[in-house]
Amino acid sequence: MNLESLAAELRGFVGVTRKKKIGNLIQFFPIESERIIASFGEDAAVIDDGDEVMLLAADGIWSRLMEADPEWAGYCSVLVNVHDIAAMGGWPVAMVDVLSVSSQKIADAVLRGMKKGIEKFNVPIVGGHLHPDTPYSALDVAILGKARKDSVILSSTAEAGEVVVAAADLDGVAHPRFSINFDSTSSKGREMLQKQLGAMRELGEAGLVRAGKDISNPGLLGTLGMLLETSRVGAVVDLEAIPLPPGLDLSIWLKMYPGMGFVVTTKPENAEEVMRIFSRRELTPGVIGKVVEERKLKMAFGKDQAVLFDLTQECVTGIS
Repeated sequence: MNLESLAAELRGFVGVTRKKKIGNLIQFFPIESERIIASFGEDAAVIDDGDEVMLLAADGIWSRLMEADPEWAGYCSVLVNVHDIAAMGGWPVAMVDVLSVSSQKIADAVLRGMKKGIEKFNVPIVGGHLHPDTPYSALDVAILGKARKDSVILSSTAEAGEVVVAAADLDGVAHPRFSINFDSTSSKGREMLQKQLGAMRELGEAGLVRAGKDISNPGLLGTLGMLLETSRVGAVVDLEAIPLPPGLDLSIWLKMYPGMGFVVTTKPENAEEVMRIFSRRELTPGVIGKVVEERKLKMAFGKDQAVLFDLTQECVTGIS
């Protein structure tokens, strides 16, 4: 395996490059409320609410996905928002949406997908806004969740000396019209999906995980890069240790949104229990690396290494 070529390929992957401008926005959004515990760089903002916290997140569906399959885009709008709340160790409460459509046909397809997502993940949409006559089609969804204050999982708390654990549902297929999406959820029932999503909440409430994220559009290593950037640390990842769906090439898998997957850091002595919880909840886990002080994400394969992100020189999101 040519690690330098793989690193260049992943750095140039659109799922990664589209994140780079996020940091530029922060200067326009000053936060002056003492109730805000965490905000930019997290999968959801964390807002003080007594013994619990409110979790607030939003996702806009990529225009390429809307063009490729509007129904799948509608389904994914629910999927990705529910995952943002789960990644924080919380549970979802409700969603609102903003739907802009250029035709009734597209609207019907998007709404069918959203309805399927609502039914599968048991999270209602309780309001929002409709633009029925725009020259484009776009979908944005925001979600409110809750979590115990003492067990919230952040992206910004990884520490050197911890190990990196990745876990995903490998029982799925690439979406036929959007190949960088791995569909591991649409064929499964609500009970199974709730079981899988509850893994992070169990890990947080047990105090086993310091930092974590759901694996999103930048893929596993791009998502890990975002976590490391906000935590101001680095990591070395063993590519041979990454759980991989049967028959799928590693370079392809690393650019996929896995549908149901998380990456976390934990103390070495907790790794076995973290793996056991993921496995019991029907996710395939692996200890894939270690967190280090040097602010670089390195990939290792055998005796070879290559730098994927040098976080002292470049950014993934620009948030730290």
